[in-house]
Amino acid sequence: MNVLSDDVKTYIVQQLAMFEPPSAVVKAVKQEFDLDVSPQQVEAYDPGKRASRNLSDAYREIFEATRNTFLTDTAAIGVSHKVVRLRTLARLIETAEKRGNAVLAANLLVQVAKEMGEAYTNRQRIDANVAVRSHEDALGDLE
Repeated sequence: MNVLSDDVKTYIVQQLAMFEPPSAVVKAVKQEFDLDVSPQQVEAYDPGKRASRNLSDAYREIFEATRNTFLTDTAAIGVSHKVVRLRTLARLIETAEKRGNAVLAANLLVQVAKEMGEAYTNRQRIDANVAVRSHEDALGDLE
């Protein structure tokens, strides 16, 4: 088992706080720091697990701060913005058309319509005020 630096420990805690599973954190640590860690070693940094009973208060605070930021700050996640999703879909549609994949292009266009909201529905909006005025007009014509 490797002895981990504070940077690696903090990284592990932050990844776990962002709901990454231990197996994904193991891969991320390998890629980021070129270190081999086990899933059990990673679990020792998750305050919600029994394995972390000896975890220091400093890492518990980092976990809580990261979790709170992660849950409240969706602005940092690009795909949470409609315009980013639409631009991505536009690029995918262009690629599908260039490759002659009409079925994929059509499905992506449906997705764009759904992203735009109610552009791809069979729902009809009935304005109650217009309906009442029309009814009153019709009654006025009868008199």
